[in-house]
Amino acid sequence: MSFTPNSSRRSQRYRKVKSEMNLTPLIDVMLVLLIIFMVAAPLMTTGISLDLPRVGGKNMTGNDTSVNISVDRDGYYYIGDSEIPDGEMVEKLKAILGANNELTVTISGDTEANYGRVIGLMAILKEAGFEKVGLKTEAKPLGKKTK
Repeated sequence: MSFTPNSSRRSQRYRKVKSEMNLTPLIDVMLVLLIIFMVAAPLMTTGISLDLPRVGGKNMTGNDTSVNISVDRDGYYYIGDSEIPDGEMVEKLKAILGANNELTVTISGDTEANYGRVIGLMAILKEAGFEKVGLKTEAKPLGKKTK
């Protein structure tokens, strides 16, 4: 065996470096993430199941700075989708109001909810400092009489 140091150096000098990016794994990962988000997105928007009262009337003009508070049929309070115990409501609402003084509140009360719980929520809102409060309902179907 003969060893020629110059021949190995020449071969290294003339080798071209391949600098390609393999996109196949990146595309596979992106497709898997897309499928996961497509399946998970409808599950995140479930919310609280409420049977809102049906009444006639006009819709309120939309307000982007509104907080939705719900009262379910068992009398539990929810801000968004999270249940809030009675003792923590005033503190949480004061913290929310402190972040933005222009906030309005929309109360979504189930038709089976105790009327006293809805009125109690309105008293809590007044104690926390909210002055603009609305009640959310569903539109009454045209041509049908309700009891």
